[in-house]
Amino acid sequence: MTRQDLHFVDLHACPPQPWRNGGGRTRELLAWPREPDAADWRLRVSVARIEHGGPFSAFAGIWRGFAVLQGQGVTLDLPGGARTLTPADDAIAFDGEAAPMCHLLDGPTEDLNLMVRRDAGHAALRRARVGDVIDGPTRWRGVFSQGLVHLDIDDHTTTLPPGTLVWSDGAEASGWRLHDGGPAWFLTLED
Repeated sequence: MTRQDLHFVDLHACPPQPWRNGGGRTRELLAWPREPDAADWRLRVSVARIEHGGPFSAFAGIWRGFAVLQGQGVTLDLPGGARTLTPADDAIAFDGEAAPMCHLLDGPTEDLNLMVRRDAGHAALRRARVGDVIDGPTRWRGVFSQGLVHLDIDDHTTTLPPGTLVWSDGAEASGWRLHDGGPAWFLTLED
């Protein structure tokens, strides 16, 4: 893999877009692949700021990964029962059509979202700990750095400032390893 295969997105360079329901704002880091019709993506990565409780938007045919980055946390009313999530918890996944009601525990939160069309493949969003690796073939992979992160990609160490998404759709079987730092999140799409 070459450095040209890596793409870097700075969260703070992405303009916040208000939600239709007025409950928060979203910064879209990536809609992949970018098609002429912006609604035609297979994978979408965003960071949302939830300012008020209310229902999530429904996304038919979409798998959703969700993690709380900052704030006290949320409770989501999901079909299988309520789930409370804080920044200390691992990510959860749910069907996009679920459109759960969101209750803030005590004030606004910032949340990482990975949305993938179900027919695009198997997606995962997971907390990365020092020494964790993304290896084997992937169609798409990314790392979101919540804090300062050093990431080993092949035989190079890459420094990611807080709020950075690095991604590649040309990584094939190269290994990505969280060398040190964090918190960080691994995002993957496999066939």
